[in-house]
Formats: sequence, structure tokens, C-alpha cells
Amino acid sequence: MEVTDLISITTFCKHYNVPATFIKDLKEYELIEIVVSNNDHFIKTTQINEVEKLMRLHFDLHINLEGLDAIYHLLQRLENMQNEITSLNNKLRLYEDL
Repeated sequence: MEVTDLISITTFCKHYNVPATFIKDLKEYELIEIVVSNNDHFIKTTQINEVEKLMRLHFDLHINLEGLDAIYHLLQRLENMQNEITSLNNKLRLYEDL
């Protein structure tokens, strides 16, 4: 993995003004993945949007970590179901055109 695909947790926390313990708590709940390289901890840049969503839920709506865990997994299931519906609709259109 390239360094450009990662952002340091300290840099991220300073930029967003959040405690590093929040990021580590997200890791403990397996909501994000932390990459360790040269004794420094990083977040994948592809996860920044997810972390931002979790931050808004936690800090703006005061949802605790257990609630974040439940919401995150429900949103993942919803997204999977939407993808499946799209796929099934595409297959249905294929058969309707025959």
C-alpha cells in the first residue's frame, strides 16, 4: 500500500479536531481499519468518508459507540440490499427485452 493512500491519525485528528481515542475506539468496534507502519498509525484515505459520517453521528447527534456500531452495520446491510435490488432490476430488464 502506498503512503499516498494513507493519512496519519494524528494529522486527521488535528484537522478534524477530534481525539485520537475516538479513532482507536472505532478500530476496536471494527468500524475502520488502522494501518501501522514505522510505529505510526494511519487510516486509509478510502475510509475518510465513513469516518466523517461516524464523527457526525457521534459528536453532532451524541450517539454512543454501541449505537454507531449498530447504525453502521444496518447502513451496510441497506447498501448491500440496494445493490442487490439494482442488480435484480437489471436482470429483469434484460428478460423483459426478450
